[in-house]
Amino acid sequence: MENPIYTHDTLEFVQVAAEYCALLERTTDDGQLTTEDLVGTLLKLLPLLYMKVQLLPEVDTEGAFVPDDQVTEEDYNFVRDNVYRFLHEHDEYELLVWDEDMQTEESRWCSVSEGLADIYQALRNFVAVYQQRLEPCMLDAIWQLKDNFELYWGQTLLDTLRQLHRIRYTIKDEEDTQQD
Repeated sequence: MENPIYTHDTLEFVQVAAEYCALLERTTDDGQLTTEDLVGTLLKLLPLLYMKVQLLPEVDTEGAFVPDDQVTEEDYNFVRDNVYRFLHEHDEYELLVWDEDMQTEESRWCSVSEGLADIYQALRNFVAVYQQRLEPCMLDAIWQLKDNFELYWGQTLLDTLRQLHRIRYTIKDEEDTQQD
């Protein structure tokens, strides 16, 4: 039986997760990345991440080696603040949420930059474990990533992706209107 930490699907996920993290770590004001480039790349990476996490193998672990978080508050704020600078007026959006318990719909304000930073935090912590190459921790990192995906960042990814779609085509429409 193949070791789950080295399956083809796992290693592909590590690669895509690392690419996502590197993209967000490059969101600085150096002029090399435009808002359109950032949004366009995220619209490709986020669905790929969603698909790839579904392909991760089931792991049997007791969680004895769940790794400590590697992303500091400063790292998180760096990513969130830099993404916000790219999106500024497009960053906040209203999200309608269905409350199963109360059978009601409520709205709340969300932030694309916070959503992307939340996803970054989960993925960066995971990638950091793979960089350390401690196999018991790697196995627990897969389990933790999948569990957190199911409970938290999977829905954040979908909500953020939806808003990025709106941003992408709002910017395109604005550019088309300015050219007329």
